Amino acid sequence: MTNIIQLLPESVANQIAAGEVVQRPASVVKELMENAIDAGATQVQLSVRDAGKTLIQVVDNGCGMSETDARMCFERHATSKIREARDLFSIRTMGFRGEAMASIAAVAQVELRTRRPEDELGTRVVIEDSIVKVYEPCQAPLGTSVAVRNLFYNVPARRNFLKSDLVEMRHILEEFQRIALAHPEFSFSLYHNDQELFHLVAGNLRTRIVKVFGEAVNKKLVPVQEETEILSISGFVGKPDYFRKSRGEQLFFVNRRFIRSPYLHHAVMSAYEGMLPSDTYPLYVLFLDIDPSRIDVNVHPTKQEIKFDDERLVYNYLKVAVRHALGIHNVTPTLDFEQEPAFLARPTEWPEMPSPPERVADRLRGEYSGPERPTTESQLRHWQRLFEGLDTPDILPSKATDPLLEKADLSTENLVEIGDSLLDATKMQRTPYQIHGQYIISHIKSGFLLIDQQAASERILYERYLEALRQQPAAVQQLLFPKNLDLSPADAALLRSILPEVNRLGFDIAEFGGNAFVIHGIPAVTLAGMTEEALLERLLEQYKNNTAPNVGIHERLAVALARSAAIRAGQVLSVAEMQGLVDQLFACEQPYRSPSGRLCFITFELEELQRRFAG
Repeated sequence: MTNIIQLLPESVANQIAAGEVVQRPASVVKELMENAIDAGATQVQLSVRDAGKTLIQVVDNGCGMSETDARMCFERHATSKIREARDLFSIRTMGFRGEAMASIAAVAQVELRTRRPEDELGTRVVIEDSIVKVYEPCQAPLGTSVAVRNLFYNVPARRNFLKSDLVEMRHILEEFQRIALAHPEFSFSLYHNDQELFHLVAGNLRTRIVKVFGEAVNKKLVPVQEETEILSISGFVGKPDYFRKSRGEQLFFVNRRFIRSPYLHHAVMSAYEGMLPSDTYPLYVLFLDIDPSRIDVNVHPTKQEIKFDDERLVYNYLKVAVRHALGIHNVTPTLDFEQEPAFLARPTEWPEMPSPPERVADRLRGEYSGPERPTTESQLRHWQRLFEGLDTPDILPSKATDPLLEKADLSTENLVEIGDSLLDATKMQRTPYQIHGQYIISHIKSGFLLIDQQAASERILYERYLEALRQQPAAVQQLLFPKNLDLSPADAALLRSILPEVNRLGFDIAEFGGNAFVIHGIPAVTLAGMTEEALLERLLEQYKNNTAPNVGIHERLAVALARSAAIRAGQVLSVAEMQGLVDQLFACEQPYRSPSGRLCFITFELEELQRRFAG
C-alpha cells in the first residue's frame, strides 16, 4: 500500500496560511501600516484604488531595510521582533509572527522599495505568487514603500467573496482610523482613487479624535486618567448625551494595540448604567498600558484578541475609572421625577399620569385629601370620562355595536377589516387612539388592531423611497436658507459615494469642498421633528449599520432613510395623523412587517377577549 501523506508545495502552504492573515484588503492595510509603525516611521501615507482590490500602497519614512532584509521579509516566520519563545511575553511591537509579508506575497503582486539612511542605493523586490521576479538595487527615498496589486488575483474564489467597494472601503477606513488613533504623535494620510480622505498631522489624542470622528465630538469628550499598581488607564469617553445607535466609535487599545473585548465593553457600559437610552452606544477611546508579562497577545493571527492574567481586576479598574471621570466632570444624571421628559412631551390638554388606583375614585368624588397636583377642569373631565360607566353591568356586544367601546367615545372613520386580504376597508365611524405614545388602537369588525407606530411608519416610508429610487426622483422641499454640513472624513467619503442616490430620495445636496456639503433641499415628507443635519447624520449611521447580505444600494438607502425619518416611539400623534398612518400602512404592498422585520400590527379578536374575561 502506497503512502498517502505528503508535504504540500510551499506556494500552496503559503496560500492556506494567507487565509488566516489576509481576509480582505483591510487586512493588508493593517499589516503594512503596523510594519511602518514598528519601523519607527513618523509619517505614513496610505493609497488605495478600487477599495484596495487594485492597489494598496503604504509609504513610510522609517528605518528602511538592508538588501538582505528586503528579501528575507517575504519568508514565512521571518521577523525582527522576537528571537526566542520567552520574547512572546515582552512584546511591545505591533507585529511579531513573521507571517504578514509572506501571506500577502502569496495572494497578490507585491513591489517593495526600501532604503536605510546609511545606504546610497535602495533595494527593489517584485514578488508574485511567492516567487521572486525582480531583486535589484534602485533609487529610493529614505524608508519603505510597499505596493500590493491585484489582491487575490490567483485565488479567484476568494476574490469573488469580497464585498462591494463601499463595504471594503469602510473596513479599510476602520483599520486606518484605529492605527491613527493609537499613534496621535505621528502623521497619517489616506488617498482613495487619488482623492485625499484624511490628512492627520501630528498632535495630541484629543485633536486626533476630533479629526477622525468630526468636530461635533470636541465638546462631548470627557478625559479619563487613572493610575494603579497593575495598569494605567487613559483616553476619552463621550458624554451621555452623545451616543449612537450603532457601534463604530468604541475602541480599546492595550499597549497601543487595538483589541476587541466584549468583556471590557461591558465594563464601560456598566459605568454608563442609567445614563444612556437602551440599545445605544457611547463614544470611547481608551488606552490600557500594562506589563506585557501580564497579557498574552499570541491568541489569534489578527492579534486583536488578548488574554489578561486577571481579567476581572482589569474589568473593575476600567469601570471605576470611567465612572469616576463622568462624575468629576458633572455629567452623571440627576433624577427629577417632576420633570420627566416623557411627561413634558404630552399636550397640555391631556390628563397627568394617573394616581394609584385606590385614590382615583376618591379623587373623582372629591373625597381625596392627600397631596394634590394642579388639576385643570379639562383634566378632570378626562378622568370622569375614563371611569364613566364602570358601575353599569357588562353587556355583550352585538353584531353591529360594542357598547363598552361606544361609552368610551372611541369612534373611527375608515376602518380596515382584517380578513383574508387585510385590505377591505369599512366605515364604522370610530377614531383610532394612541397608548403610551407608541401604539395605535384601531377598531375592526372582529375586534381591534394594535399598531406599532414606528414599525408602520418605517414600512410606509421604505416603500415610498424605494419607489422613488426605482422610478423617478422624490419631491424636494427647498430650504429658504441653505445649510452647511461638516462631516468626519469617513462619513464625508461615504456620503460622496452615494450622493446621486441620496439626491434621488428628495435631497438636494452639493459638495462644498473637503468634508463639507451644502443642503439646499430635503424630502417633502414629515421628518419626525429632526433637523436636516440630524436626519443626514442618522441616514449615514443607519446605512453603515445595515450589513444585510444580498441587499442592493437602493434597498439599503431606502431602509436607512425610512428608519431615520420614521415616526418615533413616544411621539404624540393627532387623530388625523393616526388615521393617515393606518390608511397608508394598509395601502402598502407588504403591510405586515417593517423593513427590519418587526411586526407592524397585531390583531385581537373579540372572541378571544371574551374567553379571557370569562376566566
